[in-house]
Amino acid sequence: MKDSAPNLLQARRLGVITRHEAVAFVRADCPVCHSEGVSAHSQVTLIHGNRSVVATLFQVTSDWLPIDCVGLTDSAWDKLELEDGALVRVSHTPPIGSLTYVRQRIFDGSLSQVQVRSIVQDIVDGLYSDIHLTAFVTASASRPLSVDETIFLTRAMIDTGERISWGRTPVADKHCVGGLPANRTTPIVVSIVAANGLLIPKTSSRAITSPAGTADTMETVTRVNLSRDELRHVIDTVGGCFIWGDSVDFSPADTDIIRIERALNFDSPGSMVASVLSKKVAAGSTHVVIDIPVGPTAKVRNREQARRLAELFLAVAEPFGLQLRIEITDGSQPIGRGIGPALEAHDVLAVLRNAPDAPPELRQKSLRLAGAVLELAGAAREGEGEKLADETLSSGRALEKFLYICKAQGGFSEPPVSHFQRPVCAARSGRVAAIDNQRLARVAKLAGAPDDKASGVYLHVRIGDRVRQGDPLYTLHTESIGELTYVLDYVKTNPDIIGLTR
Repeated sequence: MKDSAPNLLQARRLGVITRHEAVAFVRADCPVCHSEGVSAHSQVTLIHGNRSVVATLFQVTSDWLPIDCVGLTDSAWDKLELEDGALVRVSHTPPIGSLTYVRQRIFDGSLSQVQVRSIVQDIVDGLYSDIHLTAFVTASASRPLSVDETIFLTRAMIDTGERISWGRTPVADKHCVGGLPANRTTPIVVSIVAANGLLIPKTSSRAITSPAGTADTMETVTRVNLSRDELRHVIDTVGGCFIWGDSVDFSPADTDIIRIERALNFDSPGSMVASVLSKKVAAGSTHVVIDIPVGPTAKVRNREQARRLAELFLAVAEPFGLQLRIEITDGSQPIGRGIGPALEAHDVLAVLRNAPDAPPELRQKSLRLAGAVLELAGAAREGEGEKLADETLSSGRALEKFLYICKAQGGFSEPPVSHFQRPVCAARSGRVAAIDNQRLARVAKLAGAPDDKASGVYLHVRIGDRVRQGDPLYTLHTESIGELTYVLDYVKTNPDIIGLTR
């Protein structure tokens, strides 16, 4: 017999995607709204068996949802591991104590290690709604986190997630701070470094607001959703990997924080450094090269910002015993030609295969970063890393290692090609003076990337090239006519994404 308790409701999966935030819908006249005293947009705890999740509550007034049911988004449903017809207990969520510290950061001053740990733990436990997360992100961005606060945040992110140890050193890694489309050097660097006998357990992110993350790109050619045991097997077998970081649960608070930062377009140096270094420590890395692209439409706009960011990276890495090398690179334009998962994968494969049409800038930057990793980790003498990287790539050993890694992760397949392609041509003759990284990335997103793996943009020009009226500047790749029409509306209202001078 069905339990008649007023806060025990039958769960219905609504098929609503909210990404990470759990959301529950109940009727406004539902007993839960009266017995629990909840109101719209309050927090409730949903309990099923031994699993629970904190969800944001919304009320509905129409009768599509029965009075004795709770409608759940996919995120809430999956976290509770529900089946059709399951009963869910709904209760009021107690006040979140760590929000006091968030308010303190906004109005009074800095945070202690204990306070930062409390905030991060509550985020990991799912107690923070997007509103609460926004308050924390704003508190961290309005006044930059101090070095000590950044160290506290890094440590809390490590301590609330999983860690792995390889029982040896060095363990290499590289990371780019982002903000530059088509900067897909990681698969090439990992292949070169692993081919020279170093361990490089590279975990990567998926795109949140960008056209592709490394995990999205690699997913077009191999499996990236590996468990920690599978990660260890791959590294023990071939020395390197390209996997999605969330699948191994390193620094779990980071995903939610980054999601809100990108939605708000906040780039907090402290949060960025804590995000990067917490995942490196958790993955067992000991020697890490950090790529900081600098350009007028990149995340880091000038060399002074890059210098300050580099100093913060080095200061925060020291207490954790991480050896860092900072590479400040050109971020004035995309590095490769493809922008979008499959298009970037085609570029990566062209470089690894030493194809004559491979993007030379992508090859050269990959060699620079791989050389830096080889030198930092002691596999090459100072000043000789790039030469060793070039030999490894040119000989085919990097491609061989890349294919071995893919095989260990589940197999290799060629990346897909889009169904529809449309060039965007120069309205007049001239010289390419500037390329707007942010708006070009926006075009790729509107074309369907990263959800449509083959969608995005293929760039035909570089800064300094001369073009004639009617020459293609870039080509749109989409999976449907509707997406093509949609992105063309944006392109027509932004004719200066590629800036031309006489």
